Amino acid sequence: MKIYLIRHGETPWNTLGRLQGRTDIELNENGIRLAKITGEKLKDVHFDLAIASPLKRAYETARLVLGDRNIPILTDERIEEISFGEWEGLCCRRKNYQIPSKDFEQFFTDPFGYKPPKDGESIQQMIDRCGAFYEDLIHNPDYQNKTILIAAHGCSTRAFLYYIDGRKDDFWRGHVPPNCAVTIIDVKDGKATIEEQDKVYYNPEDVVDFYK
Repeated sequence: MKIYLIRHGETPWNTLGRLQGRTDIELNENGIRLAKITGEKLKDVHFDLAIASPLKRAYETARLVLGDRNIPILTDERIEEISFGEWEGLCCRRKNYQIPSKDFEQFFTDPFGYKPPKDGESIQQMIDRCGAFYEDLIHNPDYQNKTILIAAHGCSTRAFLYYIDGRKDDFWRGHVPPNCAVTIIDVKDGKATIEEQDKVYYNPEDVVDFYK
């Protein structure tokens, strides 16, 4: 099994530094552009199917990457973004900080020490549901020799990778993945090998960290 794990394209809330979580925000024009470029660069990859988070920004990214190829796109709620509960929509940038907690920075600096708000999720809860998705995926007999596009989110893609290789010291692997970054994973006999991480197929100068 070959997995192409992609984070969704840019959204209006990305550019504003707002926490999106489960809020269903669509791609902006630049997000559509980045997804189309990525799809063009991956046009020679023979995808058998795609599985996307049902949130619009992830599903639309999958659709744009696949282009006019007649490939089914399934959805799975387990790879939706982490829930920020009552904090969704608030800005977490230092210049316009709106979150009613001085400790939110732990989400990035000490993820397992991060304390979610009311109705929010912890990092471990995120890992557990992405891990359950991954186990079902790799043990599905129909998928064993397939090439699969998985379209998800910044935190859910990192939870997916954390479950695979358990890098206990670095959940974020150094940074939040860029929009439309692709990680390629090969799975043989239940063992995963990360062949490439966070590859961007557009101009690297277009990569932006919106949450500083």
